[in-house]
Amino acid sequence: MGIIEDWIIDYLAIASRQYLGNPKVPTVFVYLLDENGKYQRAKYQGDEIIVSRIFPELKLTVEEILKA
Repeated sequence: MGIIEDWIIDYLAIASRQYLGNPKVPTVFVYLLDENGKYQRAKYQGDEIIVSRIFPELKLTVEEILKA
């Protein structure tokens, strides 16, 4: 579909431990479309600053999203 960037916010930490780790904690997954048409996943938790290719000036952490 050509979506350049997609965010999945797992605020209830319901994904498997394979994706969230152990212990399971709320996580933001950012999927970025690369030059080969494949999605590359980045995982952010806690006070990590989420990196966005679409909005490079955006400076949000997972904690800030969950508090909103």
